[in-house]
Amino acid sequence: MRINHSIQGIEGWADLLCPIDISLSMGPGGDNPRAFFIDPAKFDAIRVGDFVGRVSEGGSANCEILTLCAHGNVTHTECVGHITEERIVLPDVLKQFWFSAQLVSIDISSRGCISLADIESLQMGEIESVIFRSLPNRNEKKHMDWSGNSAPYFEPEALAYLRDLRVVHMLTDFPSVDPEEDDGRLAAHHEWWGLPQRSQVGNTVKMDEGHPRFSSTITELIFVPDSVEDGIYMLNFQVPNLMTDAVPSRPVIYKWNALVHTIANAKIS
Repeated sequence: MRINHSIQGIEGWADLLCPIDISLSMGPGGDNPRAFFIDPAKFDAIRVGDFVGRVSEGGSANCEILTLCAHGNVTHTECVGHITEERIVLPDVLKQFWFSAQLVSIDISSRGCISLADIESLQMGEIESVIFRSLPNRNEKKHMDWSGNSAPYFEPEALAYLRDLRVVHMLTDFPSVDPEEDDGRLAAHHEWWGLPQRSQVGNTVKMDEGHPRFSSTITELIFVPDSVEDGIYMLNFQVPNLMTDAVPSRPVIYKWNALVHTIANAKIS
């Protein structure tokens, strides 16, 4: 089963029978990454009167109450409502779910962050989404407790550059695009959404739907296996319809295949 997608007049396709899940899981037996000293997610059987939501305890059906914080427990996709006073929720922002994407790998072993120079060195045309895989790409990242462990981040200028390229969605295996400790500035978040820096003007109250960055999102705590090659993909966001600024998400990518032998000079549209 295929879907077709055009890149600057060059037709291409992706095979929907070959998905690549780049999300991390949470719960019993899951990956369970952690960040910002947030308590691990809890999956507890519901108990109402004589009913217990666990068959192993005599209940008629399994039924659990989930307690979680998407920002620190699992792969999650967030909208600008993460940093505004006015409540803006992801379902108001993410209304389409298929996008072109470019997967890039960047070695951060010498400095622990992704810089403007790193982004400028990439060969990117016009593209809707960029997926960042940091190197080294150790498997333990899937289960990492990043709390107090100098988690990597993006320089604000790097996200400003991506914003100016009109990239709409960015995905990273970092727990946040900003440092864990930055006195609440969240400078990279503000640059990404094109908002005045909190350190200069205070909080942003709201963002109107007409703002050019209103539909932009950030997805954090992904994991891209080494077996997946850098290149062009189709990206599908799978997200629950929860009315909050960030929700657990399952981004899935599909390799894009050009119908000609080379697209070296093509741009994504």
